[in-house]
Amino acid sequence: MHILLPPSETKRVGGTGILNSASLRDADILHSARAAVRTALESLSADPEAAAKALGLGVKNRAELEYNHRLGDSGVLPAGERYTGVLYDTLDVESLDPAARAWFDDHVSVQSALFGLISVADEIPAYRLSAGSRLPALAGSTKAVWQAAHANIDWAGFGWILDLRSKDYARLAPLPEGAGSSLHVAQRSAAGEVRALNHFNKAAKGDLVRRLALSQAQIGCEEELIEWASGEQIELSRGGEHHQLTLVTELGAPSLSARGNQAALAR
Repeated sequence: MHILLPPSETKRVGGTGILNSASLRDADILHSARAAVRTALESLSADPEAAAKALGLGVKNRAELEYNHRLGDSGVLPAGERYTGVLYDTLDVESLDPAARAWFDDHVSVQSALFGLISVADEIPAYRLSAGSRLPALAGSTKAVWQAAHANIDWAGFGWILDLRSKDYARLAPLPEGAGSSLHVAQRSAAGEVRALNHFNKAAKGDLVRRLALSQAQIGCEEELIEWASGEQIELSRGGEHHQLTLVTELGAPSLSARGNQAALAR
């Protein structure tokens, strides 16, 4: 089993050392695309006004443009620690015990708009670039560049994939047919009505990945994940779309992790 996560717009600053592109996942396959996207981003960032517009920076977060000026010397952190925001704050990777952290590092990757597919253990600097951002100096759209580069990835080598990426990031590196399943998050109201979750689906996804890491689950297909979820008191089933799973949380209920902790205490 391998899990694909989206990145986050918000990032922790700082770190030590410098970026070593050769150490990133699939460096031999993605190096040229990474170099081209980085060069185009640095070129755009040299014009603050154009960059702010292209990167969606407002008055409050315009200072984040500085990240792109210092990609080579601003310090690096593991990707799992670099990203913040709802999904990553819920996942809380730094609080995982050593065994759970090792599982997380081995079984999870992130789809970055700047670096492409990277391991959560890969060390990266802070940056500002989204999947839909346009880079004028890039030969082709960001999506086209990454799709071409990721076409050469050995997806089969990951085993069965649970794709938690948002649609924009999934388009940067589409999975081959049958390589894995996506996840839809829904919420059950007190009246029993099930409805889609928007912003808060990130917390449910972060919680699910944390639970998987803590259990060090060995899963190889949809059926095994559904069976594992049942044992963890998680409502997970096949969704209406092909190769889609649906995770249902309850309105006003404790988080998945909280419920899991309560179940463990009860046992």
